[in-house]
Amino acid sequence: MQVREILSEIRNKELIAEGHSVKVRKRLDKLYGRGNWKKMKGVAKVRLSDGSVKLAEIHWFEAHGIGKRNIKVKHYL
Repeated sequence: MQVREILSEIRNKELIAEGHSVKVRKRLDKLYGRGNWKKMKGVAKVRLSDGSVKLAEIHWFEAHGIGKRNIKVKHYL
């Protein structure tokens, strides 16, 4: 299922990787522009594409001036 909307504040944010440690950095640069990309994870309530609302661990990439991109649900809690 894809995330349609984040309904709550993202809690327990953690840095997973940054800079050259982000394996898809070149792809992110090509799609969204050059930036100091970081892979992050956290917990939030999300609305899925089927309309259901669940608490989930989510992962995403973010860069200053570009914002959050490629938000994905990894686990339902």
